Amino acid sequence: MASGGPSPREGRKRKKKSDGSLRGKSGNDESQVQADIDTLTSSGHSALKRGDCAEALICFKKAYKAAVEIKETKVHRACAFNLGAAYVEAGKPQKGLEFLRKAQPGERRERVADLQYNLGVAHEALGDQAQAAGHYLQAAQLYRSQGDGSSEGDTCMKLARCHLRMKDCSHAAQVFQRAAESYRVAGRLDSAAVALKEATTHMLQCDSFSSEDIITMLSECLELSVSITDQHILGKLYNELGLSFSQLKLFAEASECYEQALPLVRPKPRRLAVVLQNLGAVHNTLGQYQQALDFHREAAALHGSQGSRRAQGRCFSNLGFAHSQIGELEEAGESYLHALQAFKDTEDHMGQWQACEGLGEIRLQLRDPDKATVYYKQALGVLSKCKDSDGSVQERLVNRLSEALQLRLSLQQRAPAARRANQDRNFYRQPRRVPDMNGGEPYQGRPLRKNQLNDHKAENGFLVGAAASSSGADGEQRPHGETVMLHTQSNSNPGAPHTQQPDYLSMLPEANRQGHTCGHTHT
Repeated sequence: MASGGPSPREGRKRKKKSDGSLRGKSGNDESQVQADIDTLTSSGHSALKRGDCAEALICFKKAYKAAVEIKETKVHRACAFNLGAAYVEAGKPQKGLEFLRKAQPGERRERVADLQYNLGVAHEALGDQAQAAGHYLQAAQLYRSQGDGSSEGDTCMKLARCHLRMKDCSHAAQVFQRAAESYRVAGRLDSAAVALKEATTHMLQCDSFSSEDIITMLSECLELSVSITDQHILGKLYNELGLSFSQLKLFAEASECYEQALPLVRPKPRRLAVVLQNLGAVHNTLGQYQQALDFHREAAALHGSQGSRRAQGRCFSNLGFAHSQIGELEEAGESYLHALQAFKDTEDHMGQWQACEGLGEIRLQLRDPDKATVYYKQALGVLSKCKDSDGSVQERLVNRLSEALQLRLSLQQRAPAARRANQDRNFYRQPRRVPDMNGGEPYQGRPLRKNQLNDHKAENGFLVGAAASSSGADGEQRPHGETVMLHTQSNSNPGAPHTQQPDYLSMLPEANRQGHTCGHTHT
């Protein structure tokens, strides 16, 4: 039994007292019972606000039992309503439904909206998203008719998430927009900004909205963000807006959002690592490789200190790409080796073959076809373990392996000629011109070039991206990362720089709104 509740002895005494039947008692006695119900109900609401569901259930149960003994049906409905909502909050939705159904609508319509809301919460907890959505929709309409924009907004957020679970991202995006409008009317501008952010995130996942519509929504969200005072929420918001701008290939705007998020997330090392990783990736995409280096290094160090080995591997791969673009091939190879080990530690097969492909490309640039051949063979071997691999990726790797083998053969064939030339020069003691130590011009391979993000996809509201450190179909090498823009490496143009989503699903609480969870006290 939760602390602060009546002792068992007191409970038994109270029950014995009530067993005397209140039906034959005077009005004064009924008034005393009514006062007891009010006290118990108030105590129950206070317990819920403290998060003490056990104590709340004790209070509401006693209130309900007392209400059964008096003739006032309105009080009985109110107590059933409160007890049902408390059961839902305590994680017992089926039991909660039993009592919520007993709370038939009375003459006060504000209770109808609360009842519909709590019924929605119960069905949602039971996994019946369609039923929950129906109740939430009724509640939202009733709240609007009452001019309660705040409650309407909260209900729309719940409704939108039901649509997401039913894989209807288009409808969910529209409901998020409605939530933003309701919050704006209620003066909750910070909540409106978050709702708009959710809307744009899911607008990007379906074909029902134009880029112009999404950009307009993002701009409105940025305007509303100035009203957010909570730095934790604001930092997450700017990071997610940056991801949305990246999906639209508006990388300059994405960079600005990440820059704004940076000082806000500094107290949170894990979130700071994510924003630094995103900043490095977007600088890679903009071709600002020198500026990107420090972001990659700091992000890799932070991910390592937080035990996020896989994310650390993606940062090392991004770092390798940046080094390769400014001609620092040895440093690039070292970074790719760190990435490869991280992916092996986390059994990330996709990351492994991409790192191997990057290493193969570096070894070709360094005129080392033997090692390049080894890495391309490793990449093909690991690729075969990836379930979602694309035939175009395998074809690209085979082509690069073929080029490495051809280079090795060419060097082997030219080596005897170079040795004979040296022998002739020594024999005649006359200088002979040798084109190259290995008999030819240095192998240039395919130049590492900047790539653009494309083929961005979203999945189930929370998106995890594949890292990329590979060359595309045209030989372009790509950096690595983790992103809300799912960029599978089975695509024909793989390997764009990736950004990462932090470890959270939503900026809004999924639990029942406190005012509606508890319902209203009716006596």
